[in-house]
Amino acid sequence: MKVLLTVTEAGMLLYWALALAAVAGWQLVPPEQMYSDYENPLIVAWNWSFFPLDVGFAVLGLLGRFWLRDPVLKQLVAVIALSLMFCAGLMALSFWTIRLWFDPIWWGLNLWLVILPVFALVHGQARRERQII
Repeated sequence: MKVLLTVTEAGMLLYWALALAAVAGWQLVPPEQMYSDYENPLIVAWNWSFFPLDVGFAVLGLLGRFWLRDPVLKQLVAVIALSLMFCAGLMALSFWTIRLWFDPIWWGLNLWLVILPVFALVHGQARRERQII
């Protein structure tokens, strides 16, 4: 589970590093591969509205997993990070459902952001219950 979460969080930070590079004029990835309707200013604003959620869950997840030592604080930060990850994926899927837009890769990635935190929370809860017994 730790590897899956770490790869997901690092991937999200990479996505936003590429987006920031594009803003700086370094187009490392073709814009049409970043998200659909990339020339529409409303969609560009919508995409950037995810920046705090995405970077928040990625930074908090990595911070909690690799830096924090207090088990209570570590668990609190993990739950917050997983909640933000879930919300980011669900909001994206909701928006594109309303727009009736479907791309299997894009949907798959956002479904991953919805499903992974659920499994991580269930996995963590089961592990805590085993420790109590």
